[in-house]
Amino acid sequence: MAADFAITNAIASAMCNALVDAIDAGGAGTLEIYGDTRAATADTAVGAQTLLATLTFSATAFGAASNGVATAAAITPDSSADDTDTATWFRIKSGAGTTIADGNVGTSDADLVLNTTSIVTGAAVSISSGTITVPLT
Repeated sequence: MAADFAITNAIASAMCNALVDAIDAGGAGTLEIYGDTRAATADTAVGAQTLLATLTFSATAFGAASNGVATAAAITPDSSADDTDTATWFRIKSGAGTTIADGNVGTSDADLVLNTTSIVTGAAVSISSGTITVPLT
């Protein structure tokens, strides 16, 4: 039998709001961009991966979700990248430093889409917009 599980818009939005509200715990959350192999799961501590850039969310990182989609408020760029490498994955942390989520980085069809994955030490790294989506199906 084929899977046909679906949730309502209200539940998807509540789940999305819980996720993005966790980013605000303890102050402004961060989005860290890494090179090298991604940590196994969001529960895995970062080891030998190369931290390339750290961007900072607004104190309230995302607006209220609608139909399971929350849109980011302003994200402060990293004015000077920490290292040179190819960006491959990212980690979102709360203002208290708790890991919230990880995802992949690419120039298309990725969780975080950048105009280039080539990050150079000292260069500015920015994100123009962002959303987090809890799918309805």
